[in-house]
Formats: sequence, C-alpha cells, structure tokens
Amino acid sequence: MPAVSSLLPAALAELTADVAESGNITLADRYGLMAAILDESISDEERFAIDRLLRAVYRGQFRLVDELSVVM
Repeated sequence: MPAVSSLLPAALAELTADVAESGNITLADRYGLMAAILDESISDEERFAIDRLLRAVYRGQFRLVDELSVVM
C-alpha cells in the first residue's frame, strides 16, 4: 500500500513564512513542499504560493541549504 501524505492545516503558510524570514529553504522545507505538491487536495492559492517559492529560488532570492532546519 502506498504511503499517503497529508498536510496539516496552515502548514504551507507557516513554511512560506519561515522561508521568507530566514531566506533559506531547508531539507525539511523541501520535503514539506514535495508533500504539498503531491497532495491533490491543495487549493489553487496554495499551489500558486509553491510556484512563487520555486520562482524565488530560481531567481536566487532564497538559498537551498542541506540542514534539516535553521535555528536562529
């Protein structure tokens, strides 16, 4: 049986706020984004938020870091 991923309510909003504050997308953030993309029940607004994050990474506004989380 395949594993089913389910997002917590407001998890994507919290993830985008954390990334915007730190400027880094951690390994845990990337797994969260992957789970969100694979979740067929996310809204169009949430999908657009993911797209904005990915475009920001492409433009160099955020860095990808290989840490599990960034503690400040």
